[in-house]
Amino acid sequence: MTITINGQRHEVATDASLAEAMRVFGAPERGVAVAVDGAVVPRARWADTVLHEEATVEVLTAVQGG
Repeated sequence: MTITINGQRHEVATDASLAEAMRVFGAPERGVAVAVDGAVVPRARWADTVLHEEATVEVLTAVQGG
C-alpha cells in the first residue's frame, strides 16, 4: 500500500505497522517524534499502530540550538 512519509510517497506492506514503516524509511532509533494523520504516536505504540492506505506520517527530529 502507499503511504506518505514527510511528503514523499512510499510503498509498504498491507497492514504494515508504524515500526515497520520507520525501518523502511530509515528513521533513527532516538531523537524523533512521529505523528500519523496529525496525531503523535508514542514510540511504545509504534509496533501496535497499523497504518492504512494513504496514511500521512510525519517524522520530526529534535534539534538543539539557541
